[in-house]
Amino acid sequence: MKYRRLGKTGLNVSVVGIGTWQFGGEWGHDFTQSEADAILGRAKDLGINLIDTAECYGDHLSETLIGRAIKGQRDQWVIATKFGHKFHSNFDRSEHWSAREVRQQLEDSLRALQTDYIDVYQAHGDRFLADETLWTMLKDQVSAGKIHHLGISISNNLSAEATAQATRLNVDVIQVVYNRLDKNPEAAVLPACIEQDLGVLARVPLASGFLSGKYQPGTTFTDKSDVRSRHNTEEVQRKLQEVAAIKANEVPPGVDMAQWALAWCLQHPGVTTVIPGMKNVGQVEKNAAAAALDLVQDDHRLSVHV
Repeated sequence: MKYRRLGKTGLNVSVVGIGTWQFGGEWGHDFTQSEADAILGRAKDLGINLIDTAECYGDHLSETLIGRAIKGQRDQWVIATKFGHKFHSNFDRSEHWSAREVRQQLEDSLRALQTDYIDVYQAHGDRFLADETLWTMLKDQVSAGKIHHLGISISNNLSAEATAQATRLNVDVIQVVYNRLDKNPEAAVLPACIEQDLGVLARVPLASGFLSGKYQPGTTFTDKSDVRSRHNTEEVQRKLQEVAAIKANEVPPGVDMAQWALAWCLQHPGVTTVIPGMKNVGQVEKNAAAAALDLVQDDHRLSVHV
């Protein structure tokens, strides 16, 4: 595994982290505790030390599975979770952004994760940056030690100016969708993050599995519990055609496409780590191996291997 400094947080994180939206049940499978234990246990064995989760991956369900799985190992993990949404049922959420509501979300997340602090606490969206009452409360929680660093999980149309506003709010980490099918952050967000020394978590690095290499043109997603079943059919087929062309023209012979796609994200100097979802131990092992590809360089500020 390789590690990089998460911007000005000073935290050293594995270049491959683990996203845990799947633990909330919206990817076609309800995870048991033993499955979560196995996934996170193998991730730890392979040097992965960053977990990204959220309050609304289930009603704190993902956080609960994580908290039980890493009990007694808290100091060996960097945990990033989010606030602002409430889960009601699969694909049904409401937004809650008042200082009072977010303070309760924080307490609920701490309880679910079985911890007294969160390494990176991220706004689950970027529309409420101007709420000074909310951010004052969050900064108070940083002072109290319940939050170590603040972050924002942003939409891909956020401008460099808005990223600068995030910095003014003492935000240290930006999470953004970035993958070979969606390079939009390269225009403004990633350059701004480099300039401001913000850590960057690249979410959906496999484009919701489209870049895994498992799906051919003509594949359809019909399981209503799978978030991809909600995608427009024509858009799905367009993506599958584009992926087929990428596989034929860009992925070196003999290289696993999913590993290449993760390494492709990590070659950008603005990206600290990728956070793919991992449904089983096999996927953990495959994704972790992406760190060994030549596209992935050591952080020039840190050189550590496990």
